[in-house]
Amino acid sequence: MIDKSTSTKIVTPELSNDERLSETPLARSHEAHKHSYPSHAQDGSDKPSVRVEDQHASLAVEAAVSIIINGIHYAVLMASPHQLEYLAIGFLFSEGLIQYSHELLDWEVTHLTDIASYQKFAQDSSDESFQPASIEQSLQRFQDYDIYVVELVLSQRCHQRIQAQKRQLAGRTGCGMCGITGLTQALPDLSTHSQDHLYHEHNRQTGINGIQTSAPSLDSLLALRQQVDAAQHTHQLTGAVHAAATIHNQQLHLFEDVGRHNALDKLIGWQLRQKADVSCVLMTSRLSIELVQKSIRSQIPWLVGMSAPTSTAVRVAERYGLGLAGFLRDNRVTYYTKQDNI
Repeated sequence: MIDKSTSTKIVTPELSNDERLSETPLARSHEAHKHSYPSHAQDGSDKPSVRVEDQHASLAVEAAVSIIINGIHYAVLMASPHQLEYLAIGFLFSEGLIQYSHELLDWEVTHLTDIASYQKFAQDSSDESFQPASIEQSLQRFQDYDIYVVELVLSQRCHQRIQAQKRQLAGRTGCGMCGITGLTQALPDLSTHSQDHLYHEHNRQTGINGIQTSAPSLDSLLALRQQVDAAQHTHQLTGAVHAAATIHNQQLHLFEDVGRHNALDKLIGWQLRQKADVSCVLMTSRLSIELVQKSIRSQIPWLVGMSAPTSTAVRVAERYGLGLAGFLRDNRVTYYTKQDNI
């Protein structure tokens, strides 16, 4: 449950990698058969025999996370089942359903693990299209999935936003815009979140001029990447998850997920809960438009990726004043938006 006290500080004990994975199934072992040629094989007429090795592979868990808001089935996200409170808050913020974390009044996560929990969820479901006759057939199909139900209670003002924007979203890994109908929803006006708007608002309220966010230096970015590489425990096991990371109060805060947009939502949710000022976020992925939109909404000055941005991501970042850099690798980085100190 959410801490309803005035403090938003959440203390999470440091766990070892094994303890963390035993608490939440982020990775599972699966039998696999590796086919390869010997590393010393030479090109020639006599092709070497294929080597076959039986091994156990660690696979990232990809769970279906059903988001239910004030009793309304709102979305299904395919995500890593960890830090689901942060994921829910960041997702709702990115959707424009909440503006502050305290608008989320309560929450509960249920892991559907057996027939009884599936049946209870089906009985409690308000989905009119789900007929009782199909429950047994659906339950058999659900056995292939990890399913989590996140039930959220939002304030009445937020509930009105939900009714105005109600839709069903079937999420897919690697796609943050699936199910959105209407270009105005998919391509929103973010002017009120732009750096120029925030700059003028700050000047109007304080009378102080000259607020600028300097571009992160190459050395600082390489140091950040080194910390991220060392801290990506699930990725080291599976090779199948992305991360969003930032430095706050000289500490690394890292959020992993099978979906890059989910990882950023988790970081945004943490940012809102902790009321933390974030100057730079590093993504281990390419920088696509949904990541840029989320960063602009959450007023993150700099977004940096280990891979390339898309052309649309760069254009939108330039329009709204988001600093964008990519290809953070091999002692180099490429800046795509113009800043005074570069």
